[in-house]
Amino acid sequence: MAFKDILLTLTSYPDPTPVSVTEEAVSIAANLGAHLAAVACEVHVQIPGHFLSGSIANIPGIIAGEAEKSRKSAKDMLAAFDNAANKAGILHETYLEKCPTYRVPDVLVDYARLRDLTIVPVPESYDQWYAETVIFGSGRPTLVVPESPRPRPFELGMVAVAWDFSRAAARAVSDALPLLEKARKVRIVTVINEKKLHTRHSAEELAKNLARHGIDVVLDKVDANGRRIGQVLEGYTVAHKVDVLVMGAYGNARWREFILGGATKDLLSKPPLPILFSH
Repeated sequence: MAFKDILLTLTSYPDPTPVSVTEEAVSIAANLGAHLAAVACEVHVQIPGHFLSGSIANIPGIIAGEAEKSRKSAKDMLAAFDNAANKAGILHETYLEKCPTYRVPDVLVDYARLRDLTIVPVPESYDQWYAETVIFGSGRPTLVVPESPRPRPFELGMVAVAWDFSRAAARAVSDALPLLEKARKVRIVTVINEKKLHTRHSAEELAKNLARHGIDVVLDKVDANGRRIGQVLEGYTVAHKVDVLVMGAYGNARWREFILGGATKDLLSKPPLPILFSH
C-alpha cells in the first residue's frame, strides 16, 4: 500500500495557516507521488443571544467582520495552495466549506476518513483541538506538522519509530509502512526505565518483520533517566536528525475534551518535527 490520496487541512480563523505549511504539504505529496486535496472552512462566529441584545458594542458588526476575515483567509490560502501545487506539478483539488466555528473539527474528520493520510498543521498560539479530533476521530493516520518554518525542506532521509509494543504503536508502524519503505534510513527507538515494557516481544522482532518488507533498521534504546517520554523522544529526534517521527497516539475523548497520554500531549502541544500519529 502507498499513500496516494492525501488531505491538507487549512485553518482560516483566528489566524490563517502560513504559506510555508502549504509548501511543505505539497513537497510531502510530491515525495510520495500522491494526489493532494486542501480543505479550508469559512467560519461563522456564534455569540449567545443575550450578548447580541446588548447595546455596549456593535456585536453583529463585529461578527460580520470576523466572518469576512475568515472568508478572505480561506480563499487566499486555497489560491496559494493552487499556485504551489501547480508549480510542483502534482495532482490536486480544493474544498471550501462554510460552517460555525464549533463544527470545523467534525467537517475535517469527515474529509479525513476518506483519505489515506491527513496533514494537520499545529499552531503555537492556541490549542490543538483540530489535530486531536482528526487523530482520534478519522480512523486514518495523521501527519502533524509544526506551523513554524523549519530550517530545511521536507525529505524522507531519516524516519524514527517510537516502539513500546503497545496496540497504538503497532498500528502506527502498520500505517506508516509507505513512509518507512521510502525512507533512506529507519531507526526504532525504545525508551526504557519509563514504564513497564512487554519484553517477550522485543524491537528485534519488529526489525525482522520490517526486514520482510525490505526495510533495514537500526535499533536504539534510550534511558528515560527521570525525564518525561516526550522530552526523551524530542531530544532523540534532534540528536539523530530525524525527518519524521512515527508513534501511536494515546488518549480518548470524554464530552469533547481529550484526555491525552503523556508523550502524545507533550509532542502534540508543540511538535518539533512532522509526526505521524496513529490511533
